[in-house]
Amino acid sequence: MIQADLNVILPEIVLAVFAMLALLGAVYTVKDALASALVWATAGLMALLAVWIASATGGTQVAFGGMFIDDGFARFAKVAILLSAAAVLLMSQDYMHRRGLLRFEYPLLVALAAVGMMMMVSAGDLMALYMGLELQSLSLYVVAALRRDSVKSTEAGLKYFVLGALSSGLLLYGASLTYGYAGTTLFTGIVQTAQHGEVSLGLLFGLIFLISGLAFKVSAVPFHMWTPDVYEGSPTPVTAFFATAPKVAAMALFARLLHDAFGGAVADWQQVLVLLSVLSMFLGGIAAIGQRNIKRLMAFSSIAHMGYALIGLAAGTEMGVKAMLMYLAIYLTMNIGTFAFILMMERDGQPVTEIDALRQYSRREPGKALAVLILMFSLAGVPPMLGFFAKFGVWQAGVDAGLTGLVVASAVASVIGAFYYLRIVFYMYFGDETEEVLETNGSPVLWVALMGSAALMLVGVAYQFGVEGAAAAAAATLVN
Repeated sequence: MIQADLNVILPEIVLAVFAMLALLGAVYTVKDALASALVWATAGLMALLAVWIASATGGTQVAFGGMFIDDGFARFAKVAILLSAAAVLLMSQDYMHRRGLLRFEYPLLVALAAVGMMMMVSAGDLMALYMGLELQSLSLYVVAALRRDSVKSTEAGLKYFVLGALSSGLLLYGASLTYGYAGTTLFTGIVQTAQHGEVSLGLLFGLIFLISGLAFKVSAVPFHMWTPDVYEGSPTPVTAFFATAPKVAAMALFARLLHDAFGGAVADWQQVLVLLSVLSMFLGGIAAIGQRNIKRLMAFSSIAHMGYALIGLAAGTEMGVKAMLMYLAIYLTMNIGTFAFILMMERDGQPVTEIDALRQYSRREPGKALAVLILMFSLAGVPPMLGFFAKFGVWQAGVDAGLTGLVVASAVASVIGAFYYLRIVFYMYFGDETEEVLETNGSPVLWVALMGSAALMLVGVAYQFGVEGAAAAAAATLVN
């Protein structure tokens, strides 16, 4: 029995054992001199694990008495988490090395965070959920404050830690209420007490606190307050990581909890998600308009995008989950390309994050400017970019679920949000030229990430690269 359980969690074991052995090896040998090699080794292992998980055809497997679930939904999320984490690691290597920030702990903390995320998306029990969430969070608290000589980076780590602890408290209180009224922490047991919409008041309070705790992790309004400061203060590669893999993990965990544990109470949690979605889309879109720092702009952008993804989850249907997964996959690709460009932005060897620095950038670098234009149009949801079809998918799921008002509101928010993306394009092509020239040399990895993601926004419209079919299969395993 134990052997069968261990086989189910083998990818997580491999990554965790690698991180611990590498940590011991580096500490007792040359420490930071191994950092570059560890970045490449960790990214390579993550990519291999993603291929291994994607090729698995074992159906649904349950381990440790239902606490761990390995199904198509979990595998889809794990592949997205591992590939995005590997991409961000490779993108960050040159940037961190040139600024003296590349320490051997960095790739290993990212690897341990990825283990936590993999645990989150496979959780079938409230205790397993919390274990995965805290492993991810504790690793992220440290990498947020990696730049020890920077007040902003230290502040980012502290704010993230304090507010993260608050969200964990809310989550644990919700879990204790749920356990008290359901008599079990297993999702399969909780769902039996919440059948046919008959949910006791205590269980409903538990659900609300659980949703509140997870809303912190996806930066949904009104639990978004940590996001802009943490995005701005953290080293840019760490910000890129925050904007990608943890978002997928938290949204997938959200879907797992609501459908597996509270699938019989859709009407109860649907109205809460509708409120979170509307608030996130409008506050994210309106607050981003006044931002001059591109990292803070991307923070409010991520808040708005999580609002759009929540439309798919709020639908409470298989089609809604599929649309949410497609949205997250496309969002990951857009963010990786955008942050690759932000990592390139520098002047006299120092990073630049001011949007004003992009004025007349297209004259100096027409190819890169075109790639950024495509990514900005896609983030804004302008057809025929892939970002438009991501929004169209969640809108379709929302309309089919009777959430027409939410879809109309999101269309209005999308128009508001288009302003700050198009302003970047305006600066690059029509803005007044600045005296100080922006340099965007960067590493070949960053160039490939920028151009590759921009190309996917155009070519992916026709082919989808099998992601749509995988998302449909993943949704079908979760909502049954």
